[in-house]
Amino acid sequence: MTVATPVSEQSSEVAAGPSLLHRMLVRPEVGAALGALLVFVFFSLITERFLSPMGIANWLDDASTLGIMAVAVALLMIGGEFDLSAGVMTASTALVTALLAVHAGWNVWLALLVSLLLALTVGAFNGWLVMRTGMPSFIVTLGTFLALQGLNLGVTRLVTGTVQVAGIRSAPGYESAGSVFASTLRIGGTSVQASVLWWIVLTAIAAFVLTRTKFGNWIFAVGGSLPSARAVGVPADRTKIILFMTTAFAGWVVGSCMILRFTSVQANQGIGLELHYIIAAVVGGCLLTGGFGSAVGAAIGALIFGMARQGIVFARWDSDWFMLFLGVLLLAAVLVNNRFQKRAERVRR
Repeated sequence: MTVATPVSEQSSEVAAGPSLLHRMLVRPEVGAALGALLVFVFFSLITERFLSPMGIANWLDDASTLGIMAVAVALLMIGGEFDLSAGVMTASTALVTALLAVHAGWNVWLALLVSLLLALTVGAFNGWLVMRTGMPSFIVTLGTFLALQGLNLGVTRLVTGTVQVAGIRSAPGYESAGSVFASTLRIGGTSVQASVLWWIVLTAIAAFVLTRTKFGNWIFAVGGSLPSARAVGVPADRTKIILFMTTAFAGWVVGSCMILRFTSVQANQGIGLELHYIIAAVVGGCLLTGGFGSAVGAAIGALIFGMARQGIVFARWDSDWFMLFLGVLLLAAVLVNNRFQKRAERVRR
């Protein structure tokens, strides 16, 4: 015999909390996922090359290095800060690796270690200076951006007489290092670059840290309200310094992938890409004011970039249309993110 559930019990179940669907709809990355689906369907319909093995490999490759940086930048933005030196850091680390391996004769692995230490030192300095002085991270990292750009050009020209370093392929340790950062994996008829695997792994780690660990709670806390976070015992200075170091580490990963894959690096590489990282993070659900966002969303934002940029090429459109796409995408993302944040706040209440 079926027993009907009393109305009072049904009411209590409804009052217990929002439905699973409601909770899903306030996730920061939902807007980016819907946008990615629309871009995917659109270019799949207008050009056959988009879904070919070569096409898939191209837009995944395009999105991967941007995605690695966007995920780290998203964590920093959730923590309430910006890093305008993120783009030039990819060139700085690649140049250090190349100069030490090619012109000093070092093993590539040792050169990679030194460039990693340099990146982490610069990231720690950025974070320490922001927290020590109270200056906006926009200004601090803009200064770092200019300093690194000048060092890249000056040191490279001093050592090589040009603004390019090449020839790392003949350095000791290149083969083993290349297998980690620049190899190609064949999956289902598609050649997948190592950078794609780095992107997936780092996104998974960032998402786990952000949603499943105490440190992830600290990131949201310092980004939402720094005084309140300090009042409840959150180690705000340490949290933000680690976030700046994370962004620098991502720059090292991208720089290592690029120098070992293409075996040469330009001193002005990466300049201007810091804005693309921020846009990808915003498209993925991050607010410019901090305290709200998603690592997975930032990765999806980068995927939208890759699909759109390569889709425009496959459709044989003028590449200048991509900048229009970025502008419209950014404005739409800001409006959607603000709405999602307000809805999420109502759900929490």
